[in-house]
Amino acid sequence: MSLRRAGLVALAALVVGGCMVGPEYTKPSVPMTPAYKEADGWKTATPSDHLPRGQWWTIFGDPDLDGLEVEIATANQNLKIAEARLREARALVRFNRAALFPTISAGAGASSIRDSANRPFLSPSVSTGSSGDLLLSLDMSYEIDLWGRVRRTVAAARREAEATAADLETARLSLQAELAMDYFELRAADAQKQLLDETVDAFRAALRLTTNRFEGGAAPRSDVAQAQTQLDTTQAQATDVTVQRAQLEHAIATLIGRPPATFSLPPRPLSSSPPDIPPGLPSQLLERRPDIAAAERRVAEANEQIGIAKAAYYPTVMLNASVGFEGSSFGNVLNAGSLLWAVGASITQTIFDGGRRRATSDAARAAYDATVAGYRQTTLTAFQQVEDNLAALRVLEQEGQQQRRAVVSAQQSLQLFTNRYRGGVDNYLQVITAQTVTLTNQRTDIDILRRRMDASVLLVKALGGGWEVDR
Repeated sequence: MSLRRAGLVALAALVVGGCMVGPEYTKPSVPMTPAYKEADGWKTATPSDHLPRGQWWTIFGDPDLDGLEVEIATANQNLKIAEARLREARALVRFNRAALFPTISAGAGASSIRDSANRPFLSPSVSTGSSGDLLLSLDMSYEIDLWGRVRRTVAAARREAEATAADLETARLSLQAELAMDYFELRAADAQKQLLDETVDAFRAALRLTTNRFEGGAAPRSDVAQAQTQLDTTQAQATDVTVQRAQLEHAIATLIGRPPATFSLPPRPLSSSPPDIPPGLPSQLLERRPDIAAAERRVAEANEQIGIAKAAYYPTVMLNASVGFEGSSFGNVLNAGSLLWAVGASITQTIFDGGRRRATSDAARAAYDATVAGYRQTTLTAFQQVEDNLAALRVLEQEGQQQRRAVVSAQQSLQLFTNRYRGGVDNYLQVITAQTVTLTNQRTDIDILRRRMDASVLLVKALGGGWEVDR
C-alpha cells in the first residue's frame, strides 16, 4: 500500500512539475575592455537598461530644446508604433501562458432524427421511426507539460517582451538624440545666417568704398566689379542657408508630431559650448544601453527555442474529460439517469517525420549562434561609438581653439589690407582675398562648434541616455 501511495505521489509530482529538456541559459561572454582608450575609470559593463535615464538633454541648458524633447514622449508617431509593439508582445506572453491551464468549454445541442423507410439493407417489414436528442456538456482538455515545451514557450515570449521593451527605450533615446542634433544643426544655421548677413553689410560698405574711390579716380572700375561680385556671392550664400534651416525646422516638427506648416522656431544663433565631460565616466551609463539589453534577451529567447525544439522528440500527453446530460426530451434531460461522463488520457509519439524535428533543432541552434554573434557585435559597436565620440570631443575642442585663433588672425589681416587699400598702398585683390579667408574661417568656426554639440549628443546616446557628474 505504501509503495502504491509513493508511486501516486511521484506521478502527481511529475504531472504538476514535469521536467525541462534543453540547455539551461547562460549569458554569453562578450568582448570587454577594462578601460577606454579615450577615458579612464571604466569597468566591465553589463546591461542594466532598467535604470532611469532622466531628462539628459537638460545638461545643455537650452529651454527651447527642453520643451521640444518633452513633446516627443506624447506626440511622436514612431514612438507610438514601438509602444504598440510592446503591448502586442506582452499580450503574446498572456496568450502563451494560457496553455499552462486546462481549456474548458460548454456546449448545448438539440436534434431530431427521422429514419428513412428506404434505407439499404432494411427489411420492408421493419417500421421506421423518429427520435430526438438533447445534450448538455462540459468538456475539458489539458496538455501535461512533462518536457517543458509550454513553459519554455511562455519564457520565450517573456524574453521577447523584455527585448521589445528595450527596443522601445532604444527608439525613445534615438528620437531624443535625433531631435537634439536637428535642433543644434538649426541653431548653427542661424549662426551662419547671422554671420553672412553681417558680412553682407560689411561688403556693402566695401562696395561703397570702391565706388567712391573709382569716382574720385583713385581706383579702377575692376575694383567696383570685384566688390560687387563678392557682395552678390555672399548674399547667395546667406539665402542658401535658409533652405537648410527650413528643412531642419520641418524635421523637428515631424519629430514632435506636428505638421511643419504649424510649427516654427524663432532664429537664435548657436553660441553655447557643449557641456564638460568628466575624465572618468561611470560605467553604469554604458550598462544602461537598451540595445545591448535587447540583444542579450533575444539570446535568452533563442535558447528557449532550442528547448522547445528538443521537446518535440518526446511524447505528448493529453488529459480529456467530459460531463453532461443527454435525454430525448426537455422532461428527462436533467434526470439522474441522463448523466454521462468520460475521463481519459492519450499519449502521442511521432515515430517518423522525415527529419523535420532534426531540421527544426538544427535551425534553432543556428539561430541561437546568430543571436549570440549579434549580441557581441552590439557590444563592440557600443564601445566603438563611445570611443569615437570621446575622441571627437577631445580633438574638436583642440581644433576649435586653433580655429578661433585663425579667425582672429584673419580679421586682423582683413583690417590691415583694408586700411592699406584706403591709403592706396595695396590693390583691391588683397582685400578680396582677406575677405574670403576671414569669412571661410568664421564659417568653419561655427561648423566646428556644431560638430562638438553633435558629438556631445552622440556620446550621450552611446552611453545609454546620459551621464552623472559629481559637483
